[in-house]
Amino acid sequence: MQLRESWLLFALGSALFAALTALFGKLGVAGINSNLATFIRTIVILIVTAGILSLRQEWAKPTGLPLNSWVFLILSGIATGLSWLCYYRALQLGPVSKVAPIDKLSVALVIVLGLVFLGEKPSLSMLIGGLLIVSGAIVIAIF
Repeated sequence: MQLRESWLLFALGSALFAALTALFGKLGVAGINSNLATFIRTIVILIVTAGILSLRQEWAKPTGLPLNSWVFLILSGIATGLSWLCYYRALQLGPVSKVAPIDKLSVALVIVLGLVFLGEKPSLSMLIGGLLIVSGAIVIAIF
């Protein structure tokens, strides 16, 4: 597997950009409405994504997408929007060093959801890692 096409490279990029999202988001919501901040962020994401699609010539007709994809992408978009609205409000109200780790409880939640709804197979390392994430979030939130 080429490094350029590795899921791990993209996952690490996601972690890096998520960390920057928390930092820049905390600075960005200072003194403005958190919902407005989320709206501005969404517009920027739309423009950047459209630019990438254009540069890579990856535009496709939406009519060619299966209905199943539409339903789940719409549900994912709703969940993303609600997550961002909650996240930015939490950043506005609390310290980024506590908000971001609590937000990452999503990792433990998605492990459970993957096991229950997608039939993914649990491994000892996955279960231990999930428990460590939950434990870490609890320690950060309480202490």
